[in-house]
Amino acid sequence: QVQLVESGGGLVQPGGSLRLSCAASGSIFFINAMTWNRQAPGNQRELVAVSTSAGSTNYADSVKGRFTISRDNAKNTVYLQMNSLKPEDTAVYYCNALAIPAPGRQEYNYWGQGTQVTVSS
Repeated sequence: QVQLVESGGGLVQPGGSLRLSCAASGSIFFINAMTWNRQAPGNQRELVAVSTSAGSTNYADSVKGRFTISRDNAKNTVYLQMNSLKPEDTAVYYCNALAIPAPGRQEYNYWGQGTQVTVSS
């Protein structure tokens, strides 16, 4: 019932910027947190950034100072502003929502389809 739709990926030169978007839709009662994750070929999926309903944020050490996660709660949308991009940022980026689908139901993880980010000259 719940789906996450991502956009904003693409090819960018080192030092450039991209802004990823992820909109949650469907039957959702409450979203506790939204996150961005990435996976490069041959690597494990890595948690990049977290935004909670209380307004707190957390980042992986590899992106601190360069990436910013933000939310539009009215639209159930999360963004990832990526600046000073490096070739090692190249990966498929996935949106994740930790959401309660209905009153009285337990939290469930929902995942987007992923969007490719390639940093190369």
